[in-house]
This record gives sequence, C-alpha cells and structure tokens, in this order.
Amino acid sequence: MSDLSSQNGVSALGEKIKGVNLGMPFTTLNTDNFHALFDYAGIGILIANGNGQIQLANKYTEKQFGYSEGELTGQKVEMLIPTRFAPKHEKHRANYNANPHSRPMGRGMELAGLRKNGEEFPVEVSLGHYRIGEENFAIAFVSDITQRKETEQAIAQLNAHLEQKVKEGSQSLALTVEQLGKQIKETERKDAELERVNSFLNNIWNHAGAIIFVCDKEGLIQFFNPAAESSLGYSSDEVIGKMNLVSFHLPEELEARAKKLTDIEGTTIEAGFQVFAAEPENNMEWNYVRKDGSCFFVSLNVTPLKDARNEVSSYLGIAIDISEKKKAEVELRTALEKEKELNELKSRFVSMASHEFRTPLSAVLSSAYLLSKYVKEDQQAQRDKHIQRIVSSVTSLTEILNDFLSVGKIEEGNILAKYATYSLYEQTEEIIQDVRHLLKQGQDVAYKHLGGKKEVYLDASMMKHIITNLLSNAIKFSNEDSVVEVTTETTDKNVILSVKDSGIGIPEDDMKDLYKRFFRSSNVTNIQGTGLGLHIVSKYAELLGGTVTCESKVGEGTRFTITFVNNNNR
Repeated sequence: MSDLSSQNGVSALGEKIKGVNLGMPFTTLNTDNFHALFDYAGIGILIANGNGQIQLANKYTEKQFGYSEGELTGQKVEMLIPTRFAPKHEKHRANYNANPHSRPMGRGMELAGLRKNGEEFPVEVSLGHYRIGEENFAIAFVSDITQRKETEQAIAQLNAHLEQKVKEGSQSLALTVEQLGKQIKETERKDAELERVNSFLNNIWNHAGAIIFVCDKEGLIQFFNPAAESSLGYSSDEVIGKMNLVSFHLPEELEARAKKLTDIEGTTIEAGFQVFAAEPENNMEWNYVRKDGSCFFVSLNVTPLKDARNEVSSYLGIAIDISEKKKAEVELRTALEKEKELNELKSRFVSMASHEFRTPLSAVLSSAYLLSKYVKEDQQAQRDKHIQRIVSSVTSLTEILNDFLSVGKIEEGNILAKYATYSLYEQTEEIIQDVRHLLKQGQDVAYKHLGGKKEVYLDASMMKHIITNLLSNAIKFSNEDSVVEVTTETTDKNVILSVKDSGIGIPEDDMKDLYKRFFRSSNVTNIQGTGLGLHIVSKYAELLGGTVTCESKVGEGTRFTITFVNNNNR
C-alpha cells in the first residue's frame, strides 16, 4: 500500500502542500485553493491504488457514505459497492488498471453506492488516473443522484436525469480554511514529501474526468483544468484572467433564471453570475457553449470559497457533461408520448368499434335472416333490398376499419407518399361508381373535370382515401333528392379537388376543431361516424403538400377544396 494512505486524510495531506509547483496553470495555486478543490468541493472525491485500496477520501465522500473521518482509508473500494456487484467490480477494476483512461464509469448502466448502514443509493462516477513511480492511482468523482432518480420516477421512470443536491455549510468551510492555514506553516518541515505531493495533486487536477475551474467573486476565471480545455475548446491562456464564467452560458438562459431572483439587477454578467451565488441549491443543469458556438448539457455545482474573515473570496466549479443522458431522456419522453398516443388510439378504437359496429352488424344479421325467408321467385325485390343492406353495412364496416388503419399508420410515421403519374379523371369516376350504393333516395353525384390534362403526379392511394372520405361524408350529411358536386381541375400550377354538398352544414364554432382526430360536429351526433375521415384527409393532403379549405353554412351545405402543386409539368 502506498504510504499516502498512512496519513490522516486531507488534513495530513495539507501539511505537504507548501512549495508545490504544479505547472500551468498552477504556478500561483495556494494551499487554500487545493484544499477546497480536494476536500471541500460539493462532490465526493476518492483516490485508490492499483489494488483497489482507498488512499484518500474527502469529507464529502465520507459524509455521503456515512463514514467518519479517516475510516475509509486503507479499505477496499468494494466496501462502497452493493455486495451483489462487488465481484464484477473487481474484474472491471482489473480491466481498468490494464488500460487506464479518463472516462465516465458504467456508461449506460445504473450504478449504486453502499452506505455504512447498508443503505443503497444511486450514484454517478467519473474516473481519472495517474501514475507515481511504478504505482497506478485512480481518481473517482462520486455524485449522489438519489434526488434525480426520485424525480425521474415521478415522470414515468425517465432515466438519466441528474439532480444532485450539494450543500456546504459556510461556517464549517471558514473554520476548515483557517485550520489549513495553520497546517501550511507546519509543512515547511516536510520538504522530503513535497515532490510527491506535487505530483499527486497535479494528477488529480490534470486527469479528472470533470470540468473544474476556480473563479474570483466577480466570475473571472483563475484556474482552468485540462478537461475544461478539452470540453469547451479554449486553452488556459485564452481563459485565465480574461474570461468570465458566464461566457460559457447562453445569455437568455442566465437572464431567465436571474428573473426568478427579484433582487438581482445590473449588467448581464453581474446578474448572470449572481445566479450562481444566490441560488440556494446551485447544482443545476445548464447549456454550456463551446468556443465554436456549439452547446452541450452539464450538471454544474458552484461552491463559494471563503477566507479567514468568512468572506467569499472565490468560487470552485465542477461541471459534468450530461449530453448523452439528456438526449436519451428526450428520446425516451418522445417514445413514451408516442406510445401513449397509440394506446389512446387503440382504446378509442375498442370503444368506438363496440358502438359503431353494432348497427351495421345488426343490419347484416337481420337482412341475412330475412333473406332466408324470401324463397319465392316473385320475392326478388325483397331479396335485392336486403342484399343491398348487407353490402352497405359491410362497406360501412370496411370504411371504419380502413380509417383506423390509416390513422394508425399516420401516427406511427410509417407512411410515405409514392408519387406516380395517373389519370385523376378516371380515378374519380371509379370512386363515384364505388360509392353509389351509399346514395339515398333521389341523391346523385355530378362530376366534371376542368383543364386540358387529366393526368396528375400524386400518390394515387392517398388521393383515393381523400376523395372517398370527402364524397362519403357529402352523401352521408346530405338529404334525399340532393346532388353532390365533384370537380377536379388541372392548371399549369395547381391540381384542385372540390366536393360540394347541400347538406346540414358545419357550425362556425366547430370549424377550428374540424380536422382533429375523433372530432365530430355538434350537429351530427345522431349520424353514424368515427370522426376520423377529415383527420385522414388533412394528414394525407399535408403529406402530399396540399392545403385544405372549407366553406360551410348550417342548413345550406359545405364545400371542401384541396389544392396541390401541379408537379406533372416537368
């Protein structure tokens, strides 16, 4: 075991700091800042040797795992891991020692820590490594993400929502800084250990997997670690003493959060930086802006560092990149919303099918029964009547099923337009013949085509759904002895479809909801229907780049017009 582990935690380590030369950007780094960086940061930090024995653990680590000061030193890191994971962790540790590199630990996995009292809690761990002589050391930044996990469970068990709650008592920090100042004087007698401590602290700073910086109380950056350079795209020379912490933030995001703190006034930098100082729980998610202008999500903790007079002299910031988890969270939310919509569609289908299928099925059953009674030759008229009722009822059932299948495909995003050149005139004539069995007594369909060309470049299947739905609705909502007018027109620029009836019309208050799924006008509650036809028409028209307009007046009729760009003039 390294002799570092024989020291009494960071207090003993503090005795070795004076005179340490860590190189850029640490040539002016004092012990206060190092002490705050290692032992008083608002995040757990521990160091283990190649055998997995804990060399040092800061106070926050001891606190969050429930151990007293120095109690973790010399112990195996597996004592902080649930028993069921410990054997696998030893193998992972061996693999890591064979190929050490800085990285987040357990990417895509759920990690858990084990407190002294046996309680488990979720954690995130970032690993760094360094080497002193022949011995390898690993640096782990451990975050307790219990609160974020609870929040994720409250929003449908969404994974990867980081919510750390780190609170540091200012009085405790001031006392600790004062004690460290006294210990610095004692380090003058320990010159033999200075070089080792120098290398040790350099490796902590240089190989940490998290962005670490120190800024003064106005937000001016004083120290900037290599992970910050790599993540943000700035060199230390560009940042130290020249850039403010808020330079890494979106101005609008800072302003929005500053407005929540009503006593903050001043310039964007002043108001923005006070967000970090004034927030009672500043472990928050932010957008960080790289030098090239691109953004990524971080979980940022800013801890105030106080001097011997208990006044804030600087701030320590630790930021962890959570872009991948945020992306996964958004994708999961989208998938859940999609699944919710599809489940709603299925539920509505079951509910509506039980109602809408009853009437046509009853008609089929009764007509089939009556057909068996008309066996005489002179009863052909009665047989024809009931055969027509069966055909009409089956057609109605088919239309309901087709509507639900179409909506399902649309909602799943599994439908694409398949363009081809075909005769719109012939297609419309065929559809009119197909729906004639729906005509009421005395009803008729009048069709005319305007323009020279009858061929169009559209998706014939989608157009069939559009024309059939509009024509079926026009017949359904019109009275007997009425005429439904269908017009198609091709011009140099557009293809226009128009279906006009003289039926019951649509109330003006219903027009805004006309194309919503399952919506039915307030004046058609006694007429059978699913409320999907116009929704399908609008969606198919949208997929084909068309626009739908509706003109209607209650008691006088309705005209639907769909206009497409004519792509056949290529």
